[in-house]
Amino acid sequence: MTNLTELTLAEIRGGVAAGTFKAVEVAESFNAAVADAQAALNAFIVTTPEAALAAAAKVDADRAAGKPLGKMAGVPIGMKDLFATKGVQTTAASKILAGFKPEYESTVSQKLWDAGAGMLGKLNLDQFAMGSSNETSAFGNVISPWRRPGDTAPLAPGGSSGGSSAAIAARLCPAATGTDTGGSIRQPAAFTGISGIKPTYGRCSRWGVVAFASSLDQAGPMARTVTDCAIMLEAMAGFDPKDATSLDMPVPDWSAALSADLRGKKVGIPREYRLDGLSADVAKSWDDGIAWLKDAGAEVVDVSLPHSKYALPTYYIIAPAEASSNLARYDGVRYGLRDLPDGANLQDMYAATRAAGFGPEVKRRILIGTYVLSAGFYDAYYTQAQKVRTLIARDFEEAFKQCDVILAPTAPSAAFALGEKSADPLEMYLNDVFSVPASLAGLPAMSVPAGVDAQGLPLGLQIIGRPFDEQGVLNAGLAIEQRAAFSAKPEKWW
Repeated sequence: MTNLTELTLAEIRGGVAAGTFKAVEVAESFNAAVADAQAALNAFIVTTPEAALAAAAKVDADRAAGKPLGKMAGVPIGMKDLFATKGVQTTAASKILAGFKPEYESTVSQKLWDAGAGMLGKLNLDQFAMGSSNETSAFGNVISPWRRPGDTAPLAPGGSSGGSSAAIAARLCPAATGTDTGGSIRQPAAFTGISGIKPTYGRCSRWGVVAFASSLDQAGPMARTVTDCAIMLEAMAGFDPKDATSLDMPVPDWSAALSADLRGKKVGIPREYRLDGLSADVAKSWDDGIAWLKDAGAEVVDVSLPHSKYALPTYYIIAPAEASSNLARYDGVRYGLRDLPDGANLQDMYAATRAAGFGPEVKRRILIGTYVLSAGFYDAYYTQAQKVRTLIARDFEEAFKQCDVILAPTAPSAAFALGEKSADPLEMYLNDVFSVPASLAGLPAMSVPAGVDAQGLPLGLQIIGRPFDEQGVLNAGLAIEQRAAFSAKPEKWW
């Protein structure tokens, strides 16, 4: 019997549909893998083996009855614990929501269940999606399944979707949901040797997703292959009247239209991304990617994104400002944690609850956000940042007059060890230097594995596309995937 946990999403879906194996067998295999790895990797906050089995049993029954099967039929997935799941604890990895069980289902998760997917559990993440290493979770760090040769130091799986990336890389699930505010799908994908796509802002509903920065947050799929990401994105995307920012556009059949033939396409290489001190391994993988896309028939052109150097400071004004507004709802009154000291009034309860419930990184960003929104500094910081954001988006518009997609590194380095950067927030924020510009502009962007560095750790390449052109991004990703022939996987030590 094939080891079912080694199969891709497409292979599982095809095998279930063909009757090669049953969906319940798949769910049982992944449930066992999750249980086996949980103590070592801490990828899940809550496991739901019964939910995975129930969804699988329904798929098997539907197939036996000759009913049509959904796009995700028989595929058990991990659900990032930022998506509300009815009756299942949803915490955003924060103490302030410990024990919270929603009475409703997020639009994205409901779409996936309707498409035949089953839930293996709720995946760990950086608290409120704020972080690049999965070290800010109130439920403990996620440990990457990857290790440096001859070294047992735990590595960061990236963030904030580190539980998702670690679980997929360790073969605990074939695919998982992620969210990307400034790179939280792409950077973890690069760190763990998997693929992940942030679609155009508005493609996937934000309804029922715990908010961080509402003008930036976007859900997307993470999986081992470009094809798997395309299939899962088809199930996740679509118009939702409950989300005012949702795109009222049909969902294309991205997986059916996948093509690695890039003849007639132009790929832009942004000169500003050649940073001083860029890792030699990352620079080489970028050069490899350029050669692969040329081999696929694309023409490579030089483009300029002159305001990219302002993207990080712009992001770290806008995102905390929106977070300080969004997180004001956690006050201990209606749900979640309540800390009520003896003799306390309402303001004392607010202060005590937030002090106990929010972690240090969340507090840091709330303070920054509240500061830049305050009366004396609003124009100097927040208004200026919004103007620069417009200039960054305009840079991309100009670049896309000369090219169809843009190729860049996903992250400035391979995965680092836990604790290596946590003492310096600015150094940690620099992890997002290549991913933030596309987020600020609301563009579709994908990371695909491109090889390994000198230590054998995965490196990712990022493809950025025009608004609504997920197909172009996926096609360029497929061209890289086929030529990189990335087959490295972590050696099992857990």
